[in-house]
Amino acid sequence: MLHIKNLDDGVEVFKALGSELRINILKLLLEYKEMNMNELASSLGITNGALTSHIKKLEDAGIIAVLTERSGHGNQKLCRVNVDKILFDIESDELYDDKNICETEIPIGHYSDYEIYPTCGLATEKELVGIVDDPRYFAYPNRINAGILWFTKGYIEYIIPNLLPNSTKIEQITLSVELSSEAPGVNSDWPSDISFILNDVKIGTWTSPGDYGDIKGIFTPDWWFPNWNQYGLLKMIVINRKGTFIDGLKISDVNINQFNLDYKSDIRFKFQIADNAKNVGGLTLFGKGFGNYNQDIKVRIAHKDIV
Repeated sequence: MLHIKNLDDGVEVFKALGSELRINILKLLLEYKEMNMNELASSLGITNGALTSHIKKLEDAGIIAVLTERSGHGNQKLCRVNVDKILFDIESDELYDDKNICETEIPIGHYSDYEIYPTCGLATEKELVGIVDDPRYFAYPNRINAGILWFTKGYIEYIIPNLLPNSTKIEQITLSVELSSEAPGVNSDWPSDISFILNDVKIGTWTSPGDYGDIKGIFTPDWWFPNWNQYGLLKMIVINRKGTFIDGLKISDVNINQFNLDYKSDIRFKFQIADNAKNVGGLTLFGKGFGNYNQDIKVRIAHKDIV
């Protein structure tokens, strides 16, 4: 997901999408998943030179990714769509000055509690952590370096650092994370009901469409197994005074005021696949070194002074 927080930040995206030819490039990439420059130019009936400037505009806007891959005849540039959706904030009353924002990024392996069931496992950028399908390795010391983890049901919980200034309270919490389902092997049509829980209160559920392995994740290491999950979807979870939202769509009426969070509060966030969920399709969390976004769990907390 590409999140444009104001109109000024969206200028390059608007320009990139303001061309019928560039829209046709995106249509081709969505249909064929991945194409090299020669294939695109031939399909569009233009020269490689004419294509280059259009590809650069889409790449600079973050809409596509261009990868250099070695082949038998040298290097070739492969293009693919880099977002599953674009979210524009045209107007918002949840705007805060930078001085009223605390930001942090929680590594995937830095969870504080868990209860998970196979299939399950973890891996760093270099290797698997222990043996797959053995939950005991979620307590293994090297798990703090994990860049990916997965399980069929249960939960994984993280402590969100509370670095708010004294005498302030929390107005909004925003989390950004790449995630997907967890299927045996991979299966793009594998729904899973993933619940989000803040301080033991369920704030909402999102149904992941599948476990993606059709193409290699942009940042997924070369040693990673080709028939395992490669990437997820970047989701943005927001809880504020109006309720809980995912990618701008309201998923529950649970709001931030119900928690009375201030500068002294503990903040715990849990990802859960419940036993009684309609779709028990597992969960995969992607961190740095895996997937399409090369990020861990990004957290942004907006606060204001306690009156």
